[in-house]
Amino acid sequence: MKRKFSAEERRSLLLNQLKADGKIYVTDLMKQFDVSEVSIRKDLAILEEKKLLLRVKGGAVDMHQSGDYDDMTISQKQHLHSREKQLLGKFAAGMISNGETIILDSGTTTMEIAKNLEGFNDLTVITNALDIAITLNHYDRFSVIALGGKMRSVSYSTVGMLAESALKNFYCDKLFLGVDSVSIKDGISTPNLEEASLNQAMINSAKEVIAIFDSSKLGRRSFVHIASLDKIDTIVTDSGISPDFKDYVEASGIKLHIVEV
Repeated sequence: MKRKFSAEERRSLLLNQLKADGKIYVTDLMKQFDVSEVSIRKDLAILEEKKLLLRVKGGAVDMHQSGDYDDMTISQKQHLHSREKQLLGKFAAGMISNGETIILDSGTTTMEIAKNLEGFNDLTVITNALDIAITLNHYDRFSVIALGGKMRSVSYSTVGMLAESALKNFYCDKLFLGVDSVSIKDGISTPNLEEASLNQAMINSAKEVIAIFDSSKLGRRSFVHIASLDKIDTIVTDSGISPDFKDYVEASGIKLHIVEV
């Protein structure tokens, strides 16, 4: 009969295994500790919040071996928290109405929104993400406006004066803003100066600003400030957010949509 470990003991053993192997898998941990998937995922979420590991599809990797999230390419990021991003994207697409003009910021979560737009009619979508523009170009029932500018190779997106100048000509119903880092104190931020400037221009062009991010982005601060949380009208995130963040957002009058994962 397998010994039953307390949650604290299990997390300590889990971290030791991660340091030894560099990566751990949910299915293996379920068998090893004879606990449910929910319990293991909760362990990983708690340890990630403490900056002790980084959750990825199917398990977790050592934070010190994974490299800085801010420097990852979009192809690397799409494997992180993929289930959460898929659920968030599907939910956010349901917030859009036929006939609207929307901005989709670059990012793996906003790409999931794009994947769920096929059934819409008469949409106008403005984006700085080339991969999103190419995906939407296959749909013939709405217009796609791709912002020009300087290419960022890590994100397949454009930034700079040309993109910002173009946005000044548009007034849009909704902006879906992908977020690298968010905290109560520092608001939303990004590691890239030009990306931050473009995001600010997007905010100025939108009637409703919707920040969309999985809960792993909470408690982070990147190099460049984009906006304080009072500039955000709506937040779409997953059920892994902390009670403190939830209480703050609701008390601030920001609309909060929590997607169960």
